[in-house]
Amino acid sequence: MIHLVHNTWWPWLQEEWKQPYFQKLSIFLHEEYQTRTIYPPHDQVFAAFENCDYPDVKVVILGQDPYHEPHQAHGMCFSVNPGIPIPPSLQNIYKELQTDLGCTIPNNGYLMPWAKQGVFLLNTTMTVRQGQANSHAGKGWDVFTDHVIQKINEKQDPVVFLLWGRNARNKAALIDRGRHLVLEAAHPSPLSAYNGFFGCAHFSKANAFLKEKGKTPIDWQIPDL
Repeated sequence: MIHLVHNTWWPWLQEEWKQPYFQKLSIFLHEEYQTRTIYPPHDQVFAAFENCDYPDVKVVILGQDPYHEPHQAHGMCFSVNPGIPIPPSLQNIYKELQTDLGCTIPNNGYLMPWAKQGVFLLNTTMTVRQGQANSHAGKGWDVFTDHVIQKINEKQDPVVFLLWGRNARNKAALIDRGRHLVLEAAHPSPLSAYNGFFGCAHFSKANAFLKEKGKTPIDWQIPDL
C-alpha cells in the first residue's frame, strides 16, 4: 500500500510509517483494499505529498475524507481527475472563488495547478470505502494527519491553513497562530456551505497574508481543459 514519494517528504514519511499506530493502520488498509472497493486507488493515497513538496507548502486546504463515488478521488482533497464531473462541494468552492476573487468557473475539477503553486490538498482521513463517507475515520489516519499538520507547523515560513468543516477545524489547536494564518469555515458541502462557507473570503484573505509576508500569492483560477 505504501507508495514512494520522490521528494523531501520521503524521509519524514518513512519514519512515520514505522510507528506502531501506522503499522496497525497499514494492516487494516491491506485487508480493506483486498476485500472492498476503497478510494483513492492505493497508489494515489499520498498524491498530495507527491505533488506539493514540503518546502513549497504555502497554503494547506484540509478536507474531511476522499470522495466515495467511483473515479472521483485521486489523493488530493476536493480534486477530481480531468473528465470527471465536478462534485457538489467543489462546485461550491468555485462559487465562493467567483464571489471572492471574480474567478470564472472552470469546466473541470482538476486542482493540480493549485498543488504546483504550494497548495497542499490534504484530507484528515485519507481513504474511504465506496459509498460510505467517513468509513475510515478513527482507524489511525487522524493521528497521521495530526502529525502532518504539526510537521507543517514547524516551518519557519508562514503558512495559511484553510480548515473547512468540523474534522478539519479540530486540527486548529495544533497550529501556532502567532506565525501562521488559520482560517476556519463550514464545509463546502451542499449540506453546510450556507452555514458559513459562502462569504468566508478565505482565498482573498490567504493571498493578502502571503503578500504581506513577501510571498507570491496563489493564482486561484483553475484553467479550462
